[in-house]
Amino acid sequence: MKKIVLVVFIGISMLGCSKENPGQFSTEALEDVFISLEGKESTFNTILEKHKGKKIVIDVWASWCPDCLKSIPEIQKIQGEYKEAAYVFLSLDRNKTDWKNGIERLKIEGDHYFMQSGWEGSFGKFLDLNWIPRFLVVNENGKIIVFNATKATDNLIRKSLEIM
Repeated sequence: MKKIVLVVFIGISMLGCSKENPGQFSTEALEDVFISLEGKESTFNTILEKHKGKKIVIDVWASWCPDCLKSIPEIQKIQGEYKEAAYVFLSLDRNKTDWKNGIERLKIEGDHYFMQSGWEGSFGKFLDLNWIPRFLVVNENGKIIVFNATKATDNLIRKSLEIM
C-alpha cells in the first residue's frame, strides 16, 4: 500500500511541476525574427549575441497586460540591484505604436523588441507560451538558467543573478 501511495504522490507531483528547463534555445526559436525600436529586424540569436558574456534577464510582456504592468516596478528594482546584467524586453503588444508608447509611459530601460511572430511563432512555441509576463534568465554562456518564471518576484530570478 505504501508503494502505491508513493507512486501516486510522485505522479501527481510531476503533473503539478512547471515545464522543465530545456537549457538551450531551439534552432527555430533562435531564428525567430524580432523588430527593434528603430524598426530593424533581428533574429533572437542576434539579440543573445549582442549581450554575450553577460547574464540576460528576458521579460516577455505587453503594455495591455495587467500582470505585466504590475511586474514592471519589481523588474526596475532588480535592474537597480543587478546592473551588470542585460535586460531584454520582448513585447506581445497588438501593434508597434502601443508597444512604443508603453515603453515610454512606463519608463522601461533595456533592450526592446517587438515579437512580430506573436504567441504562435517559433519563439512563443518554444516557450510553450500561455501566460505573460514570462521571465527567463540566460547565463553568460547562453544557457537558460531560469525558464518558466511568471512573476518578477520569483526567487529564482534574483538567485540566478546573485552568482555574478
